[in-house]
Amino acid sequence: MRPRRRDEPHRAATPLELFFDLCFVVAVAQAASSLHHDVAEGHLGHAAASYVMVFFAIWWSWVNFTWFASAYDTDDDVYRITTLVQISGALILAAGVPRAFADGDFAVITYGYVVMRLAAVVNWSRAAAGDPRHRAAARRYAIGVTVVQLGWLLRLLLPGEGGVASFVLLALADLLVPAVAERPGMTPWHPQHITERYGLFTLIVLGEAVLAISVAIQTGLDAGEHGLWSLAAAGAVIVFALWWLYFDRPIEAPARLPYSLVWGYGHYLIFAAIAAVGAGLVVGVDVERHVAHISGTTAGYAVATPIAVFLLTVWVLHVRRQHHGAVVVAFPVVALLALLAPLGPVPVYVLAALLVALVTLTVVLRRRDVGPRTTVTGTDPA
Repeated sequence: MRPRRRDEPHRAATPLELFFDLCFVVAVAQAASSLHHDVAEGHLGHAAASYVMVFFAIWWSWVNFTWFASAYDTDDDVYRITTLVQISGALILAAGVPRAFADGDFAVITYGYVVMRLAAVVNWSRAAAGDPRHRAAARRYAIGVTVVQLGWLLRLLLPGEGGVASFVLLALADLLVPAVAERPGMTPWHPQHITERYGLFTLIVLGEAVLAISVAIQTGLDAGEHGLWSLAAAGAVIVFALWWLYFDRPIEAPARLPYSLVWGYGHYLIFAAIAAVGAGLVVGVDVERHVAHISGTTAGYAVATPIAVFLLTVWVLHVRRQHHGAVVVAFPVVALLALLAPLGPVPVYVLAALLVALVTLTVVLRRRDVGPRTTVTGTDPA
């Protein structure tokens, strides 16, 4: 397994990577659907805790495959088989999501997660054998991932009250593996390829949010509720605005280790927030249909909170590095106003208006910029 070049020209996502992403949509959809049902039933604390843990398993498996593929995608038969094994693990994980939300039983999710991660160990072992220059890093990955997976399996033996604490410790251990493994010399992942892959997964999660809204509206219409069109329009505007704000400028490619870790890990909040926005909008439909057991204010916060998380994370990862002036201030201000919107009578419409105003500001200021729009590649000014 020979490494790819970090400066390889015209590096693009492969059909296998796109297939991998599409299969992960199943797990994202299960997580968002379960979040919607828990919130609609008023189980807010349980919904938030379960969603954070479930989405971590989904996101972290995707992240590890994506960065490995950027460095070592040889597209040979063994690599294809290990990738299909990881996809199978994602499907097992997705099957366990409803049980995790309903009963706090993470056994099936853990089994699916471990399947994906142990398949990654096979890949890292092959990389260690085939790439002498980065052998130390590949071995650290293989050993670190294996040890942490044993921890996840042992966690299943703990009583219920130890579940959250053990989850936090093991999640931190998983996150530390790349930080430790990459120190002997960064593996040759491709900066522009990574930004493209993250952008593609952002699109997929946005598409899942659109699908969730569409299905909810269809369900309402089938039940004779014909006053949902304006809510559907506001929800669509919100999702469109999230797309615009993420892709407003070409994304600066991460190159050095500290920034790449912050940038890559920070997208957990972006992906999880987008999926949660879709779930929150579906909760809003349930409130309009009088089938939810929560107030309109709570339903408003189900949309406003992930929007605020999205805006603040995009502000930290992208806006502060690539924009200047009013836009840098506008993102956190709109995030704050979004958290105040549910206190009014029509929060979803107010949220849509706030995001449209922010998009308009970014467009106006971008047109005033002097010179062409450029992307910094291969360097990290941080």
